[in-house]
Order: sequence, then C-alpha cells, then structure tokens
Amino acid sequence: MGAVGRRAWLTRMFGDWVPEVGAVTLRADLAAGLLGALLVLPQGVAFATLAGLPPQYGLYSAIVPCIVAALFGSSRHVMSGPTNANSLALFAVLTPLAVAGSPGYIELALAVTVLVGLMQWLVGTLRLGSLAHFISPSALFGFTSGAALLIAVHALKDALGLPAPASHGAGTLLASVVANADQIQVGAVLVTAVTLVCALLVKRWDKRKPYMLAGLAAGALVAAAFNALTAQHGAAPVPVLGDLAQPWPPFHVPSVDWRALPDLLSLAFALTIVALAQSISIAKAVAARSGQRIDANREFVGQGLSNVVGGFFSCYLSCGSLNRSIPNFEAGARTPLASVFSALLLMALVALTGPLLAQIPHAAIAGLLLLVAWTLLDVPRWRQLIRTQPGESAIAAATLAATITIRMEVAILLGTVLSLMVYLHRTSRPAMRTMGFDSRGLDRRFVVLEARRDGTGDAPLDTLPECPQLKLLRMEGSVYFGAAAHVAQRLQELRTGPDAPRHLLVMAKSMNFIDLAGAQVWEDELAARRAMGGDLYFHRPRPEVLAMWRRTGFLDRLGADHVFPDKATALHAIYAKLDRGICAGCQAKVFWECQPDSPQSGG
Repeated sequence: MGAVGRRAWLTRMFGDWVPEVGAVTLRADLAAGLLGALLVLPQGVAFATLAGLPPQYGLYSAIVPCIVAALFGSSRHVMSGPTNANSLALFAVLTPLAVAGSPGYIELALAVTVLVGLMQWLVGTLRLGSLAHFISPSALFGFTSGAALLIAVHALKDALGLPAPASHGAGTLLASVVANADQIQVGAVLVTAVTLVCALLVKRWDKRKPYMLAGLAAGALVAAAFNALTAQHGAAPVPVLGDLAQPWPPFHVPSVDWRALPDLLSLAFALTIVALAQSISIAKAVAARSGQRIDANREFVGQGLSNVVGGFFSCYLSCGSLNRSIPNFEAGARTPLASVFSALLLMALVALTGPLLAQIPHAAIAGLLLLVAWTLLDVPRWRQLIRTQPGESAIAAATLAATITIRMEVAILLGTVLSLMVYLHRTSRPAMRTMGFDSRGLDRRFVVLEARRDGTGDAPLDTLPECPQLKLLRMEGSVYFGAAAHVAQRLQELRTGPDAPRHLLVMAKSMNFIDLAGAQVWEDELAARRAMGGDLYFHRPRPEVLAMWRRTGFLDRLGADHVFPDKATALHAIYAKLDRGICAGCQAKVFWECQPDSPQSGG
C-alpha cells in the first residue's frame, strides 16, 4: 500500500481531518494539548474523588478515553474524560452496592463503564443517534442542577475538615456536618477559601488560563505552610492525597459477580442516558463555535469505544468535557490530535510531578468542587426559565428534587418521562384556528379570527364577520391517535353550534401527519357534514396525508374535486354550492364572489 493508499485508508478510518495534518496543525495541536493536560490535571483528581474512586483513576480516565474518542468520534475539538456529572452519577448509582473506594466498588465502576460503552456503541452503530434528541434539555438541566447541589454537599466535609459519615446520602452528610460543627478544622477552611479565591481571581483575569490549577497550587502551598506551623504545636494537619499509583493506565479486566448483571445493566442504561445527552450537547456546543458539522452516530461510536477500551485500562465513565473542549478550540486546536497530545502530555506530567501531586490537600479539591457546583447550578438560567417557560421550569424542578432525594438513574428517567408526557399533551391538542378575511382593507388579508380574542390582533373579533354557510378552519399539527378525540370534539362543536355553517373548508397545509385514527376522524366528519346537507373540503393537504387517504379509500369517498391547490380556486368552487336563498339575505359579504358585481352573485 502506497502513501496515497495509506492516507485514504486513514481518512476512512478516522475522518476527513487526516489529509490536513502537517507541521502547522501539529504545532497548534501540541500547544492546545498542553493546555488540555494542565486543565485536566486538577479536574481528574477532583472528579475521581467525587466518583468515590482513588485520584489516579481520574487521571487514567483522561488518557485512554481521550485518545480513543478523539480518533473515532466526529468532533475535531471535543476532549473526553471524567466529568462532574458522570462522576456524581456513577457515585450515586454504585454507593448502594459497595463502599466507595473499596476494591469491590472499583471493580463495579469499571464493569459499568464497559457496559455503558457497549450501549453507546450500539446506539451509534445502529444509527439511533436521533434518540438523544428526546432527552429533554429541561430534564437534563434539572439533573445538572441537582448534581451541583449534591457536589456541594459531598464537598462540605473535606472543605470543613470533618470526618466522613458511614452513609453517603446527601441528608446524612448534611446531618453529619451539623452534628460535628464543633470539630471544624481551621486549616481545612483556610485552604478551601484560598483555593476558591485564587481560582476565581485567575478566572476573572483570563478564563483561558488554567484557573483551577492555579487554585489547586495556591491551596497546596497554604496547606504545606499550615502543616509546617501546626506540626510544632501538635495540632491536626490538613489531610493530603498521598502517593499516587503509576502514571500510566494499567490493563485490568473488571472482576465482578456476573449474577448481578441485570442490576448492572439497569444502572448502565441510566448512565448511558446521561452520557449520551452530555456527549451530543457538548459536541453541538463546540460545533456551534467551530462551524463543524457533527455526525451524532459517529460521535456515539467514538464515545462508546472510549468507554469499552477505557474500562479495561482502569478508566471509569467518561464523555466529552465542555470545560476542556471549549478551551481546546479557543487555544487553536486544528485536529483531534490535540486530544491525543493532551493525554500523552498528561502521562508525562503525572510521571514528573508525582511527589507534588501527593501533597495536594483534600480541602483544595473540595474548594474546586464547590466552584464547579456553583457553575453548574446556573442561577441566571433558572431565572430565565421560570420567567419564560413555567412548564419547562416545573420539569427541571421536579428532576432536581428527584436527583437529590431518590436514586439518580430514577431521577433522570423521571425527568425524561415528564418531558415526553408534556410533549404528548401538547401534540394531543393541535391548533384548530378559525380563518376569515379582514374586510376593512383593500387587500382583504386572510387572518386568524381567533387571534382577536387575546387582544393580539388589530381589531375585535366581532368586527370581522364570517360566512354563515362556510367555515374556514386552519388545521395545525398532526392528527394521530392521541389527538383524534380532541380534533373530533372540536369539529363537532363547529357543527352543532347555533347557526353553524354546513360547509367546512380545512386549510390543511400545516396538518403534518395522520394515522388510521386521524383518517377515521375525517371519515366521520365527512359523513356528518353531508348528513346535515353540507360538505367537507381541503386546501393543500400534504402529500403524506393524501397518501394515507388514498390507502384508506377516503379520497375516493371525498372526491378529488374537494381538494384544492389554492384558496381562490377553493372559494370560487365552493361558493357555487352555497344556498342562494341564504346568500340573498346575508350582510357579511365575506368573499369576492359575494359582491354585487361578481358573475357568481347572480346580481
């Protein structure tokens, strides 16, 4: 295979960025990769702690998954690795099964990671990426906000230097903090405060700088000074991480009791929902800045492979990280090789700075987690959601409450189910708007008469008369089994009201879809209209609607001459069928045909 053939094969395997690789892109990617390594160093340690795992597992998870997801995904700029949401979700689902940090817990975490990866890979391989769009942003936002509160609660004990309680529930942790308030360690509080202040100052100065690393370094220096001073007086020192394991991810096959596989699959399914939603939303957020088109299915394949492979190299659940991906793009990354360089440079940093990493205090990590929690809570977005979308804010609030009170995977599913219920409720009541003509203007604009009832129109409803024989109705949305009852009831109301018009013209351009139940609605309406001496007509129904009507035979019973390509033709043809006696006494004169000089008027 020649050079051209190898490049073509690499392009098919990894993406259209391969031919662009050169000296210029490599330099840009190397610089961006260094920034990514510096950013993930404190995050990996902090997020692993949040997940209930030893710190080195966070660093491992920023190496192997980062490389695999970058090479086999679709985004050029997304960096994968441990994230706060995934870490907390993993902690929440596994703590009922094993003690956090124990060997059994670690094995479960790695096994679940492999299962999640397989599910992600299947979603992408089967081209089911569009399923991610059914995960409600409101539910995901509520989950994220709930996760933020849980992050803050779990960080409190280390931030205050308090002992860990036997249980890891949020309520238990808060109760433990209150009960042991007299044992708060001054040193831990000082380190936490310095970490927070330093990180916030650097972030305010320049968001592109590794502000979390700066905060962590400041906290470590304060802890070292405090421990040196207190050692002379026998006071309690600020706890530190201690020595880390090897800097490179070791190969390890997860060892679990496979009799628990059904339980693990249910947990993996819930975590997959979280990971899929995060992955696609982060990829889209980065793509919106870069202008790149994202292939959701390929992205899921890449993320799935990263977790499958990562699970066998001591890595826990990972996905795209927004607070690494955006800086990666802004730092000038050109290809996914920036992620590869980031992972390799991280290994080098860990190998060279292992003794320094051992001196990182738990309180400094807690300070970073409190900062992450505040960012995730996103109070301004809550205000906007409550002000503009009360229904969506209720879904977000319900998901938040469920996240902090019940099992997290149940909370995620609850939020998704609530969103689908709201969607189904909306679609079950498609808009059916009465139409007419604004006779005050020379152009006689076609308007929605019902819009006048809420004061949004230019004139009151009663100033725009309707034809006493022909009802004009605009149908919007889909008439499917869930909406059939509502549509049928509305049509009945139009027929049975006082002085109801016998003829009905449906503006069907916005009727997107009908099923058999929807087709039956129009069958019944046709029969009812003809039984009362009127008829049913349609204006510009969509091709898919016409196809359903042909299959059911409705179009034959309706008559092709009852389907019109434009309003003028429809009104001209229908006017000829109206009762002339009623027309003679009508004062509305709604249509052009009603005017005295019209050939159809009989005048």
